[in-house]
Order: sequence, then structure tokens, then C-alpha cells
Amino acid sequence: MKNLRCTLFSFLISAPLSISTFAEVNITTANNGQLVMEDIPAIPSQLVEDLNRYQNVRSAPFRGFSKDAKSIFITTRFGDVSQLHKVDSAGGARQQLTFFKEPISGISRQPNSDNIAFTMDAGGNEYAQIFMLDTKTGKSKMLSDGESRNGALRWNNSGDTFAFQTTKRNGKSNDIWIMNPTTAKSEMVLESKDGSWWGPSDWSRDNKKIMALQYVSASDSRIYIIDVATKQKLLLAGNLEKGSVNYGQAFSKDDNGIYFITNQFSEFQQLAYKSFDGGKIDVITKNINWNISSFELSNKGNKAVFTVNENGIDSMYLLDTKTFNYKKVNDLPIGLVGGFEFSDDDKKLGLTLNTAQSPSDSFVLELDKKPTEHGQLTRWTNSEVGGLDTSKFSTPELITFTSFDQLSIPAFVYKPQTKHNKPRPVIISIHGGPEGQFRPAFRSTFQLWMDKLDAVVIAPNVRGSAGYGKEYINLDNGFKREDSVKDIGALLDWIKTQPDLDASRVAVFGGSYGGYMVLASAVHYSDKLKAAVDIVGISNFVTFLENTKSYRRDLRRVEYGDERIPEMRAHLEKISPNNHVDKMKIPMFVVQGENDPRVPVTEAVQVVKELRKNGKDVWYMNALNEGHGYRKKENRDIYQQAVVLFFQQKLIQ
Repeated sequence: MKNLRCTLFSFLISAPLSISTFAEVNITTANNGQLVMEDIPAIPSQLVEDLNRYQNVRSAPFRGFSKDAKSIFITTRFGDVSQLHKVDSAGGARQQLTFFKEPISGISRQPNSDNIAFTMDAGGNEYAQIFMLDTKTGKSKMLSDGESRNGALRWNNSGDTFAFQTTKRNGKSNDIWIMNPTTAKSEMVLESKDGSWWGPSDWSRDNKKIMALQYVSASDSRIYIIDVATKQKLLLAGNLEKGSVNYGQAFSKDDNGIYFITNQFSEFQQLAYKSFDGGKIDVITKNINWNISSFELSNKGNKAVFTVNENGIDSMYLLDTKTFNYKKVNDLPIGLVGGFEFSDDDKKLGLTLNTAQSPSDSFVLELDKKPTEHGQLTRWTNSEVGGLDTSKFSTPELITFTSFDQLSIPAFVYKPQTKHNKPRPVIISIHGGPEGQFRPAFRSTFQLWMDKLDAVVIAPNVRGSAGYGKEYINLDNGFKREDSVKDIGALLDWIKTQPDLDASRVAVFGGSYGGYMVLASAVHYSDKLKAAVDIVGISNFVTFLENTKSYRRDLRRVEYGDERIPEMRAHLEKISPNNHVDKMKIPMFVVQGENDPRVPVTEAVQVVKELRKNGKDVWYMNALNEGHGYRKKENRDIYQQAVVLFFQQKLIQ
């Protein structure tokens, strides 16, 4: 009873509904009162049993080599959240090193040591703190102040100092500081004065300079060099008047230049090298017409690895930094690859691989003396998949459809492998961002929907998505926001033309900005939809911008528009779904985390309140110990079960 009282108190604080409205709401709780469910029916035990295997899939991404490169560090989940583990041989046992109630992230091994720095927040609030772990004793200590938001940690080459991004100065500005981990003494080296995000990318070999990224928007980022002693900064890449994307990657090992990713010279992001002697820029990947998505330089600096995002699929290349010649690694499985780190002796490359039929696991690639050659690729972890035969998981088909203005929109289509002649229901999964990109990774949830609901899943990359060039990513900015919603309308029209798809049974599903897209789709296309699931979504752009955490507010204004400008405020109110609830004529499931700093809980509360006021059918779930999405398995399990139940009752029937 105590937990129920506390839950109801928290509910009343966060959602001040009238007594009469509150009396009509059926409230249940789970997980020691931390998960609040309103008007959600009891989940049948058979459904829980049916989904059990899909909810026990694990992953084990690569997090780094030990100093001697005989072991690797990974993160995986044996309990409720992901923790750090050590593996001493390929296929060997996983030795758990951390045992926290919250998941850890931001893992970075200290140079010349096996000690590890990592970040961890509380309850999904994203106010991550920096910790130092002694991997031999298992003891850790917090280095940051316990109040600010910290991240983007980068060690200098000697391992006695790291640079990091923090809001410790005033709670909202994203400044760059440096810290001695032994004494925890720190000092600011760059003060952010304009609301943009600043973070360190690399240290020069002599540890006297820091490469820093200034992120203004998805279409405007700049690279600076900071002199650690004088605190002076110098712009190296980026245009202060006309935005371009520039991401600093690494100093060359002779400190004579930098490697960076830029779209200054192409529609796509290219890998380039800029010399400090005369400022000459060499575009290394000028013959690749796709985005370069990641880069890692070896310790000796004679070789590097980079990846190319080819229509959502990763290709991996090895680079000779002396000649700028590169060679594709052809024997990788088709999927996503990243998380690169060279061993200290540069003889091995650690990485994470993820495919449609395999969750993220750790691999090690043996390297040749020749920079672009390599040896054997060895799989070090084989993550559990709940006893599922993942070889039977559906692989997606890439299709395109034409939108209202003849723009071609790409989408990935997942279909059940079983054959029959009846048209199948469809679930449209819309990514967040808005400048995100759906990529065909391992998705047990999609397979669950295909197996248990006999549904087809379609994941579009509507205009504004990353990965398709700088023009495409800007097509939904400002007053063009609803053009991306029209892309969903065009997809619904495409579904009607497919004989194996049931256009009378279509649902939309999405989180964060994808949650806004779900709500907006319900406003504009209720006559073509049957159900909608909104996860941590924006219901009103004005209240969102006014209530999102101060450290990210200016960044979001660049993307969505500044609500302080009367004309823009009127536009944002006009397109906000919360102002058009009367047009939503389909059942809604709203999912939220109480501690969400990005899309505050008030966004969910206000749309649920308006839906109820208008007599709409709405389920509401709020986790009091989560933030922007559910990271704890006990919450995630019930959420996934409830989504399937919602689709069974509102979409399938």
C-alpha cells in the first residue's frame, strides 16, 4: 500500500487532473511502484510466456583492449542493466567488473593502464557523472561533482589528464574542462557562450592542444584547436556564416595536421586531411558518394580505419595515411560495424558487428604490417538470443516510394517468412532525431511483431533523415516541418498499392521526434490508420522548447525554430498535435519516463489529458525511474508486452 500511495502522489504531482477525471482512470503499478499504468488491461500470462524468449536477447559490444591486448572489455547485461565485463579469450567467460543498479556508458581505458573511466547517470536523468574504475580491485570513485552533466571524455596521450564536456559552470552551458584523475583537480579550457554544444575530439601528441567540436545543428558543426596553456582557440574547419558539417577526428601523429569529416566539398560527408603547413586540404574519399560515418587512427599513425554508410549499411575500409590509399574489407557480414579501437601495438583492431540476424558482438581483426592489409577476423563473443533461431529472422528489403512533391523516400520493409494469401497488417516504425536514420540492425522487437502479430514492419527514412546528403537532411527544417509528415501520408498511399499489405490495418509507432511524427500522423491520417504508439514524443513544440533542459534548448531551437519569435511561435502552435486532438480518431498508447530531460513528462501528460477530455481511447505508461526511453529490463519487458497487447486489441482485431 505504501508503494501505491507514493505512486499516486507522484502521479498527482506530475499530472494534475481533476478529481472526476482521475476517478475514471484505472491505475495499476508494477516493479515496486516504479511503473505506473493507466487504463492498460492486465497482460495475460500466456502473452508474457510467449514473449519471454524475445525479451532475453543480449548483446556484447566491444569497449576496448586491455593494455597487453590479451583481453577485451565489453558491456553486456546479466541482470537488469548493462555493465562492464572482461573477456580473456575468444569465446571465453565474461568476468563482470561493475555491479551498479544503473547502466554504465562512456567507457574509456586510461592510456598505459588498465584502469577505466566511465560515465553513469541516475534514473535516466542524463546528468552523467564521471567515475574511475580500478579493474584489479573492482573499486571505483566518482570524479565529477555529482550535479552537472558530463561526457565526451578524451584522455591525453600520457594518461595523466582527460578533457571532457560539462555543464558544471552554470548548469546549462556546454563547456570543455580538463581534469587530473588522481587529484580530481579540474579547470575550464573553453567557455561556451552561445548555447551550442562543445566537446573534445582529440589531443595533440605533445598534449599541448585539444581538438574541439562546436555543434550548432545537424547542418552546422565546426572544428577548433584549443591551446591548453593560453585557452586561446583557432577555427580550423567550418563556416561561421554558411553552415557545413565538420567533425574533428584526430591529430596526425607528427602534429602537422588533422583528419576530419566534412561536407564542405560534396553533398556527402567526406574524409579529409588538413595540413597546418599552408592549410592545404586533401579530400581522401572524394570518389565515395556516401557519408563517411566513423574514423579511427592507429597509435603509430601509419594506418587508420573508416566506415561508409551506404544506404544504411556499413562498409569498412583500411587506410594508408602516407599515401591516402584505402582498401575495402570485403569479408565482413552485411550489417553495421563500429566501436573501433587499435591495440596499443597496432597489431589488432577491435570492433562491434551487428547484423539483421545477430545482435551486437565483439570481434578482433588481425592487422598486417601493410596498412591496408589484414589477417583473420575472430569473433570473441556470442550473445544469447533467448533460444531463438536467428537464422530465420527476416532480413529487410530496401524500397523507395514517391512523396507528394515527387521526392523519393527510402524505407526498409520487414516481412514474415511464412507464406499465405491473406494481406498482412502493417506497423510503420518512425525513427527519432529528427536527423536520425533508420538502419537495419538486429531488431528482436520487429521479429516479435512478425512472429506474434503476423505483421509487416516498415521503417522509412523520411526527409530530414541523415545519410542521404545535406540537401535531404534540411528538407524538413523550420516552416517545412510537416513536409516530413506528408511523407508518411505518401507511404500510406504506397501501402494501398501492395496486394500483400492490409491498408485497413496500419499502425504508427515511434519515439522522441518519432513520437511527434506518430501524433502528427494521427492528426492528419486517422482515416488511414487504426492505432498509434507514441514513446517520449513531443506533443507541443512550444511547451517542449520551454521545458526541455536548458543545456540543450538552444540546440533544439536551431532545428525546430525559436518559439520566442512571434511568427515562428504561431507556426509551432499550428503544427503541434496537442492542439488538434479532436482530429485524432484512433486508439493511442502513450509511453513516458518521469525523469526525461529531453522530452519532459509534461509533453505526455498534456496530450493524455487532452485525449481523455475529448473522450479518446488512450493507454498511458510512465516509468518513475526512467528517462528518455526504458533502459531497465524489468520496465522494458512490461512495456513490450503492453505494446503487443495494444496491437492485438487495436490493430489486429
